[in-house]
Amino acid sequence: MEAGQSLGPELRSQIARNLHAHTRIDLQRPELRPAAVAIVIVPGPAGVPAFLLTRRNAQLSQHSGQFALPGGRVDPGEDAGTAARRELAEELGVTLGAERILGQLDDFATRSRYAITPVVLWGPDVHALAPNPAEVALVYRVPLAELYQPEVPILSQIAESEAPVLALPLVGTHVFTPTAAILYQLREVGLEGRATRVHHYEQPVFAWK
Repeated sequence: MEAGQSLGPELRSQIARNLHAHTRIDLQRPELRPAAVAIVIVPGPAGVPAFLLTRRNAQLSQHSGQFALPGGRVDPGEDAGTAARRELAEELGVTLGAERILGQLDDFATRSRYAITPVVLWGPDVHALAPNPAEVALVYRVPLAELYQPEVPILSQIAESEAPVLALPLVGTHVFTPTAAILYQLREVGLEGRATRVHHYEQPVFAWK
């Protein structure tokens, strides 16, 4: 992504073109429950291109208090794009039509036995957010430029796995895989057109359940 790039048609075309050219990993594993998350490209501070990131309500039964992209299970009869848009509306009050879908990144299999499909959506007109307090504690507009910090990606080892854990330095803390891996692939594939895979990265142990 070029420095100072605006949230305009050129960026939309760039992301859509890169996603279309990417041969994505499409997990067809019956032991995994299908889920989808929405990566929504929106105006950030001073109008710079950004994405929406949430912190989950601390009272939720799964992954409480963790940083996440809007999303959840794919219901019967839905595809990933429909599920991501539904969850976006339920969690943040943002309704976007199917024509706003730019493409999808690789499916990611989580330790909690979900197959997450990341759906990239175009939302330059998304100014008002209405977070659902039952699900969302905080919502951030994170500039895409934050994905280009010099320490990205941060890799570390844990005793429980041979695979490295990937983290990103965002919103004054570290955001971990799977969210971090998905956002890193957004940078690599969606913004840069590089065929970078992230499915092999590990999650921290606190995210395994």
